[in-house]
Amino acid sequence: MKELPKSVKSYKRTPEFSSESIPQGLLRAHKTKEGTWGKIILLKGSLRYRILEPEIEEIDLSPGKYGVVEPAILHEVEPLTEVSFYVEFYR
Repeated sequence: MKELPKSVKSYKRTPEFSSESIPQGLLRAHKTKEGTWGKIILLKGSLRYRILEPEIEEIDLSPGKYGVVEPAILHEVEPLTEVSFYVEFYR
């Protein structure tokens, strides 16, 4: 599992999203800005985190197993069950 660099600090987070409230932009290819990292934190359910470059990698997230979003790398998510999650951003 990828890890956040020790040098980054949290600066904001999204509201909690449910299966019904996930923004459409998260369900299709998107990326963070250069220098911005993300941490996808599941509170309930199962979510597939798909990293689209440089090679496709799929990681099934669950409570206790978070996903790390690297800066400027295309990725998307797909709920596998009813979910509740948020994304915390670091730089």
